[in-house]
Amino acid sequence: MNISRRAVTTAFAICVGLPALTLAADSKATFTKDVAPIFYSRCVECHRPTMFAPMSLMTYEEARPWARSIKQRVVSRAMPPWGADAEHGTFKNDPRLTQTEIDTIVAWVDGGTPKGNDADLPSRPQFEDGWTIGKPDAVFTMAEEFTIPATGAVPYTYVSVPTHLTENKWIQAVEIRPGNRSVVHHVIAYTMPAGSDLQKANPLGMSNLGATTPNKPGVVYAPGVAKLLRGNEDIVLQMHYTTNGKETTDRTSVAVIYAKEPPKQIQAGGMAINPRFVIPANNPNHEVIAKQPIARDTVLTTLTPHMHVRGKDMTYVAHYPDGTSETLLSVPKYDFNWQITYELAAPKRLPAGTTLEVIAHFDNSPSNKFNPDPTQDVRWGDQTWEEMMIGFYGTIVDAAERSTSQQQQ
Repeated sequence: MNISRRAVTTAFAICVGLPALTLAADSKATFTKDVAPIFYSRCVECHRPTMFAPMSLMTYEEARPWARSIKQRVVSRAMPPWGADAEHGTFKNDPRLTQTEIDTIVAWVDGGTPKGNDADLPSRPQFEDGWTIGKPDAVFTMAEEFTIPATGAVPYTYVSVPTHLTENKWIQAVEIRPGNRSVVHHVIAYTMPAGSDLQKANPLGMSNLGATTPNKPGVVYAPGVAKLLRGNEDIVLQMHYTTNGKETTDRTSVAVIYAKEPPKQIQAGGMAINPRFVIPANNPNHEVIAKQPIARDTVLTTLTPHMHVRGKDMTYVAHYPDGTSETLLSVPKYDFNWQITYELAAPKRLPAGTTLEVIAHFDNSPSNKFNPDPTQDVRWGDQTWEEMMIGFYGTIVDAAERSTSQQQQ
């Protein structure tokens, strides 16, 4: 799973929901009255001190130097990042700014970026320092620092982090915080029995706990939904480090919030995956398809396309037992900088017998400006210059149903 750090250095916001703001025709947009409410509700979850975004937008003094860049990014709708085709599916985490919000920001910039009256400034949002999920109940940290060399490719590294839990815990939220974001490309957290041999670690055989990428802070599950963290298991971090010309170290942590009561539904998931492909050199539109049969009634909650730098587009299609089909998600301009999880506005039940088909296209031609080498055929691999084709999806399972199923096994 590879993501360009270019995305982090050019971004200004990851955004979530805000009521539209309107300006009277004769008024002048100011930061304190008009723009700060947008930033506070849309942006500062990530754009604040101690978080991973490249600048803070909490104050006028912090935001003002970035004004022209902010205007450019929101007008082009490059920010906030979002790739779903509006023709297919409705998603509750759709972060796109309204035209009124864009116009407000533009009016502020074009009007000379006035600060306004301090009395108009809304209350600053309150966050737990360094975390987006709130105050963690537990934080598990790598026992030792890992040294990243100054240059060269660093193979995927697996690090075991003991939890010392002796009983099962249901978790309501999880967040992975790299100790050194300048060299951490991404992290995926798994669990496996304590003391297991990491040399034999196989992600496909482990339970997935969570992941972090440049645009993904923590995950908080819906009320009544939780994920199981088993006792007597360690957290295994799959670390993808990238060198930056200077030897340095990292010590990554995982934070969790425990559910206050047993969940009614359990967070789960799966993937449609095709690792057996060859993308021919200079091919601008090579198609790769993965199909995943749905053996039992399944409640779908999220869709997460994953490819690397040659990824061009990805589409999820459900083929139902009655012969009908439905496009669940279409991402016509996949951007490897942003690994977006698309959260369905309402969970969708896929009846047993459905086939989930994921169709991807790859651009291995010189016209792809991110292509490391269009003269080479490309196969499956972990590194950025290789490729992956995975259609991840999230599901929820009734806790009572899961318990009955386990008792029958």
